[in-house]
Amino acid sequence: MTKKPTKPAELDSVVRFIYEMGVHQNTPRSGFWLLGSGSQSVAEHLFRSALIAYTLAHLTKGVDKYKVLLMALTHDLGEGRTSDLNYVHQRYGRLAEQNAVADIAATFPLWGNEIQSLYEEERERQTVESKLVKDSDILEWIASLRAEEVKGNLKARAWAKIAYKRLKTPVGKKVGTLMMKQHPDSWWFDEADAWFVNRKEKDRKWGDAKKKK
Repeated sequence: MTKKPTKPAELDSVVRFIYEMGVHQNTPRSGFWLLGSGSQSVAEHLFRSALIAYTLAHLTKGVDKYKVLLMALTHDLGEGRTSDLNYVHQRYGRLAEQNAVADIAATFPLWGNEIQSLYEEERERQTVESKLVKDSDILEWIASLRAEEVKGNLKARAWAKIAYKRLKTPVGKKVGTLMMKQHPDSWWFDEADAWFVNRKEKDRKWGDAKKKK
């Protein structure tokens, strides 16, 4: 069980951690610079990645869903200190991010050891949980690329195909296959939906809700 903070110094570290976690919303994902369109913060990426990871965990037997969720939420925390590394940056290594995570963990005694352990497990990618988290990271990137593709970015499709090839888990590949086919607006827009034309009350319900009537 994680020890509760009782000393002022421990609570100080909690406050500093809270403030530091706000920097991710101002840290850009630099891959979009090379893509030529779109934008996203590290915080936005972590949020959707975590939801994807938790979903994949529900579709996979025998995994620790909450470990997957926390691992996904924290897998890029170091980028708040080092910035996000795009494909060009990564050719020169990621040592700075490893050091940043170690520093975050060392200065946050409440559960910094968990951050360090989860980071290392995700990077080693030997456990099912870590593979699901990496696939969720990739699927989030594919979702972002598809959104740019349908807006007309010609590079985005090629990048999405490359990202798809990096998927490792069976469930990740199945979801990725559907994402490559399904339009990013499919969650809300269906051109066959009569409501978009007539706005009649009987057609107002969304998607599956109509089928349940």
